[in-house]
Amino acid sequence: MRRYYEFAVVVILIGILAMVLLKALGRTGSELEEAGVQAEVSAIRVGLIEVVAHRETFGGSLPKSDNPLDWVANRPANYVGEVDGVPDSKSVWYFDRRERELVYRFRDGHRARFKLSRDENLDRPRAVVAGVGLLRLEDRQE
Repeated sequence: MRRYYEFAVVVILIGILAMVLLKALGRTGSELEEAGVQAEVSAIRVGLIEVVAHRETFGGSLPKSDNPLDWVANRPANYVGEVDGVPDSKSVWYFDRRERELVYRFRDGHRARFKLSRDENLDRPRAVVAGVGLLRLEDRQE
C-alpha cells in the first residue's frame, strides 16, 4: 500500500513540474516572437536608410507611400498586404490603410504597431535619417 502512495506523490510532482515547464515554454515562445518582430523591424529600418542614402547621394524624391514596405526591397515572408482592418490570421504583418500603420499581429492577438515618420524635427532621432524612420507606437491588446 505504501508504494501506491509513493507512486501517487511522484506522479503529482511530475505533473506540477510539467505544468511549470509548459508555462515557461509559453513565455519563451512569446519572447521569441517579439525578438523576431524586432529583427524584421530592424531590417525594414536598414532598408529605409538605404533608400534615404540613395536619395541623398544621387538625388531624386522619396516614395509617396506611407507603407514602409513599399519603400524597401525585401518584405517579411508573412506579410499579407494592405488591408482596411485587422485580418483574421495571426503571426502576420499587414499595413492598415485606415490607420496608416504597419502592424504585426501576434499569436496571442495583441498587435505591435509602427508608423513611417517623415518629420525632420523629430524628438527621437534613433534610427531616423534625414527625417525618415520607422517608429514603434504603443501596442494594442484585443
